[in-house]
Amino acid sequence: MTQTLTAAVAIAALSTLGDFIWATWLPEHRAVYGFAHGLLLFCAVGLVFGLLAGRPAAAALAGAAIGAAAAGTYYVVSPLFGYAAMFVVWFVVWIALAWMYARLSATAAPAGAVLARGVAAATASGLAFYLISGIWRPFDPQGWDYAVHFAAWTFAYFPGFAALLLTRTR
Repeated sequence: MTQTLTAAVAIAALSTLGDFIWATWLPEHRAVYGFAHGLLLFCAVGLVFGLLAGRPAAAALAGAAIGAAAAGTYYVVSPLFGYAAMFVVWFVVWIALAWMYARLSATAAPAGAVLARGVAAATASGLAFYLISGIWRPFDPQGWDYAVHFAAWTFAYFPGFAALLLTRTR
């Protein structure tokens, strides 16, 4: 449980920093910023899983690839589906993270079990992400409470990390 909470808090802090950077230093939303954001954020997520699996460099690279693919996918499909594309991409990311973590930790779990953990992570974290997704609206960065953003991000990440990390020890 400690690893799960630590992972959620660490990535929530990074996501909150990302919110601050987007709101403070980026004058407009551009796909290149979103692509860099996804790549860097999920590089860190991969690193967290890699530290636990004993393969931090490989996991950081895999996480970066997952984040880059997710951001790219979002920007390709969002003109068709709007903001809802974010939730679909978030869901798929957690399934990809489950595969990455199983592979890097040399888990002998059957593919069905890995997929089940990924779907559990995606569903629980996806629901949590949906519930917190109002933190950017209305768009008023000067009025945002970043402690609320941090708590919201922790809430969103915890179920995903729990589904992938807590199941490992059972």
